[in-house]
Amino acid sequence: MIGISILGSTGSIGVSTLDVIARHPQRYRVTALTANTDVEGMRRQCLQHQPQIAAMADPASAEKLARQLKQPAPHIQVMAGAEGLQAAATHTDTDSVMAAIVGAAGLSPTLAAIRAGKRILLANKESLVMAGQFFMAEVERCHATVSPIDSEHNAIFQCLPPNYADGLDHIGVERILLTASGGPFRHWPMEKLQSATPEQACAHPNWVMGRKISVDSATLMNKGLEVIEAHWLFNAPPERIEVVVHPESIIHSLVAYHDGSMLAQLGNPDMRTPIAHALAWPERHHSGVNMLDLPTIAQLNFERPDTRRFPCLRLAFEAIQAGGSAPAILNAANEIAVAAFLENKIRFTQIPEIIENTLAQTPSGGVETLSDLFAIDRTARHYAQRHIKAHNSWTY
Repeated sequence: MIGISILGSTGSIGVSTLDVIARHPQRYRVTALTANTDVEGMRRQCLQHQPQIAAMADPASAEKLARQLKQPAPHIQVMAGAEGLQAAATHTDTDSVMAAIVGAAGLSPTLAAIRAGKRILLANKESLVMAGQFFMAEVERCHATVSPIDSEHNAIFQCLPPNYADGLDHIGVERILLTASGGPFRHWPMEKLQSATPEQACAHPNWVMGRKISVDSATLMNKGLEVIEAHWLFNAPPERIEVVVHPESIIHSLVAYHDGSMLAQLGNPDMRTPIAHALAWPERHHSGVNMLDLPTIAQLNFERPDTRRFPCLRLAFEAIQAGGSAPAILNAANEIAVAAFLENKIRFTQIPEIIENTLAQTPSGGVETLSDLFAIDRTARHYAQRHIKAHNSWTY
């Protein structure tokens, strides 16, 4: 029995992970679950999967959950805050940790899991975007194993030889191609984008995702973050990473080799496939996802991304080229801007404006420690919030 802790269990990745685990009850057991404030979702998961620890990031939510579990599941230890997240990430009976907390909040518990010698199933791209240098240094120092969960990075992982950490040239790779659906606004004219609503941005044509990542997909920032993630995961220079729009989301990414070969991983757009792959690797088992019916699909389309209409992708490439704290500033500003958009405080087209302004204004300075990085993250969030407040006329 392999013990699994799921950080962010009530989100879309967490729910899909539990679905895959439930299909293999003789192989996996849930040791710990964490969530932010979704008490009802956590209560249902606890009663079904019987973890040893249930942690809520929000202390008030933890108190409410403890009351609800006291009678039906008194053996489940309910914990709160950072202490609870760390306990879930480092639990003695846990072998693998699904790191699926959205945003910078997922960095600390994921690092704790690495230091505790756990196998990391990485669905939190912001950990690498914000602190890629420190993250990968800890992975190397602790001899940790990291399996990517993002469908694109999982596809690349499947298309690369095991020794990819030696460098792309060493393994004969010319470049890495990340596919992007293009999001719900792929054909929208620029003037119409200004009136896009949060509901429209979250209506992804292919994937069922949380609201924050859905907006990132609509702005193409999600693909920009994935470029930075791929840079760190696969030791790939940013100039060797390419983004191609593939609206069907059937090819999840490709690897181009020096000899002209291109290897691709295909599958239906369902996150249970990369989750099942990462859980079972190097073996494979059923995920619950239907096989592709290629004659029904009939054709696959590709186009170049339009960085004029969707400048977030350009900003992400510029941030990783700049290096240092630029990716952390980009990530912090994006989180603040997306939250403001979801609260109807700014327009969709003002998300990249806030990010670009924050990148220009935030002192980047030297980054010697994680404490330095967290300080820059706080400063960037301050500048982004101040920029939003200074433009009250942006609300609609």
